[in-house]
Amino acid sequence: MSPEFRKVALIAAALGLLVSLFFALRPADDEAATTTAPTTAPATTETEPAPTVPATTAETETEPPPSTSPPADATITIRIAVAGDTAPTVRKFSVRQGRKVELVVRSELTDHVHLHGYDLMADVGPGKPGRIAFTANAPGRFEIELEDRGLPIADLEVRP
Repeated sequence: MSPEFRKVALIAAALGLLVSLFFALRPADDEAATTTAPTTAPATTETEPAPTVPATTAETETEPPPSTSPPADATITIRIAVAGDTAPTVRKFSVRQGRKVELVVRSELTDHVHLHGYDLMADVGPGKPGRIAFTANAPGRFEIELEDRGLPIADLEVRP
């Protein structure tokens, strides 16, 4: 077996492995991404400030399985928490076009939450969650950031 053939075979095998891993590990095509970062903060009510928040946590309320087909007017809530002492990990969320969405952002930093593309903003700060409610009519990928700091905190994909 020639050295050139071995190189080509090795590259082909590596590519095959990468493609297999991609399909095996990618998230399911659910209505919304349901990735949830582990959180150790105790539960709080909407009116009391969150104590210490991990660097960034995000959770999406899960929707019922497709067999029960949720009402089209059901709101998808995306919750994002940002700590004040570390750079957040940008989380990715996905919703179907036409769905009602509510972003709820808790932050130890006083700033404005900005949903690019839709050009929607809300004030956020310690004890004051920022809320943005909208209908996801425009398809595409949209950055969610703490505007004054230019700090990206999430990406929202709106699928047709």
